[in-house]
Amino acid sequence: MWQSIYEELNDDSFEIISVAQDSGGEEAAGSIFDDAEVTYTSIIDVNHHISALYNLLNVPSGVWIDEKGQIARINEGTYATTHYDGAFGNDDYVPIVRDWVAKGADSAYVWDRDKVKESIFLRSDEAKLAAPAFRLGSYYFNQDNDVKAEKYWTIAQELDPNSWNYLRQDLQYEEGGSAGPEWRERRDRVEGAGGSYYAPLEIEDGAAD
Repeated sequence: MWQSIYEELNDDSFEIISVAQDSGGEEAAGSIFDDAEVTYTSIIDVNHHISALYNLLNVPSGVWIDEKGQIARINEGTYATTHYDGAFGNDDYVPIVRDWVAKGADSAYVWDRDKVKESIFLRSDEAKLAAPAFRLGSYYFNQDNDVKAEKYWTIAQELDPNSWNYLRQDLQYEEGGSAGPEWRERRDRVEGAGGSYYAPLEIEDGAAD
């Protein structure tokens, strides 16, 4: 889906950088881009480095960056369309992307600096230690040392329990998979307590058609 949007908007100096967060590397995630025959920039981020830099907790999450290198929106669960009869995703995000590409800084969907700062998730000092622990786990995973990989991935999750990325990566290589019983139990628990799986889209009434 994003490939078709890219082809539609590419002439307007619009660029997509899509990052697959997967410690399995090319073998695990390469087919995502190959099957879609993408022509935009695609990255496989073994250590989840980019999501750590932007304090993103889940995938997919979107960040808008303008021509000046300034963040215009951040930290929203962003799908290009609705999937599986509404099981996840929505059709609300692409129209505001089109509006931004057409109008730039004049788009009603560009956030001001205060809103951007407010929307960046702030990790605790303890949670900041999760990223190096996770990278250690990924290193051992790629050395076929599953015991140590699991040890450090577990530490990362304990240090940063808000990160769905760390949990889903760990579960990806377990029997239930990244959307199995353990994932569902945690999602139900978090949402039951008033939390969210994705940061909700904040789109004003009268979104761009």
